[in-house]
Order: sequence, then C-alpha cells, then structure tokens
Amino acid sequence: MIDICGKARPRERIVETATSLFRRHGIRGIGVDAIAEAAGTNKMTLYRHFGSKDELIAECLRHQADKAERKWADLEAAAPGDPLGQLLGWCRLAAEFLAREAQGCDLANTAVELHEDDHPARAVIEAFKTAQRDKLASVCRAAGAAEPELLADTLHLLIEGARVSRMSVGPGGPSARFLTAAEAAVRAAVGAR
Repeated sequence: MIDICGKARPRERIVETATSLFRRHGIRGIGVDAIAEAAGTNKMTLYRHFGSKDELIAECLRHQADKAERKWADLEAAAPGDPLGQLLGWCRLAAEFLAREAQGCDLANTAVELHEDDHPARAVIEAFKTAQRDKLASVCRAAGAAEPELLADTLHLLIEGARVSRMSVGPGGPSARFLTAAEAAVRAAVGAR
C-alpha cells in the first residue's frame, strides 16, 4: 500500500526490506536493528507491526507465498480450459525461475534454517508447500495423468531438488535439465503433445 506522498507505508517497506535481507543473509544472519534501519524506520515501529522477528519472518513468507500463488492464475489465463497446457506452462515457469533465482525458494531456504518446530514460519511453509503440491496434483488430474498424485510428487521433487542443485553446483549442473526432465515426466504420465 502506498501513502499520499507515493511512498510505501512502513509495514510494506519493512516486509520488502526484510524479505530482501533474509534472502541475502539468511534469517539468522540479519537482526531487527538492521532491518528497521534499511527500511527507513525504527525497531519500535517494526515491533508494533509484527510483535517479534519470528512474526516478521512468517509475514515475509506469506508475502512470497501470495506472489507465487498468483502465478497459477497467470497459467490458467495463458491456457484457459487447457490443463495440459497449464501443466507444461508450470514446467516452463519453474525453469524460468530456476534460471533467474540463484538463491532458490525463500520458503525452502527458511525451512532449512529453522530448528524450532513451533516457529510461526513453519506453519506458513508447510501450508504453502502442501497447497502448491495439491494444486499441481489437481492440474495433473485435469490433464488426464494416469497417476496424478505420482506425477505431482515427481514434479514437486524435481523443482525442489533442482533449486538445491542450482545453489550447490551452479546453473550448469543438473538443474539446467529441469525442463527436459519435467516435460519428460509429463509426457510419460499424460502423453505427448
């Protein structure tokens, strides 16, 4: 949300700034003082909006999850009434993300850093990853996959593994073949187009 002067409001500035800093330094590598300063605010304002750093982390992940969720609407708009086209579009979109985002998925990266089972971000991560996999299964089912749950799990594991591979061995490693592998899995389950 933008205020009258055309600047993002403090809450939005804090979320955007924290998301960027968490991506660059990890959730444990950056403190609230640095986030508040970089967002052009103060700790009191940060805590008034979020209550704790843990709540801020959870909100940043919700924000990223919302952005990713909107991509499904884009896929549906690009191939209306064509679930196979949407599924292949998902494969291409995931490949584009892999090529562009060297740091991987903010939610998966945070999951690796979290050691507390009761951290508020853990519920956000689990709900998002489960919903994404379930949406993928729904599209696989609509596309006529022989085993839609298996195809969804295969594609989900391929993208999660490709993200880690890109971070660990670079863009020329196995992640470079994500699109080929994902499309082959779809063709095997649904049939060639």
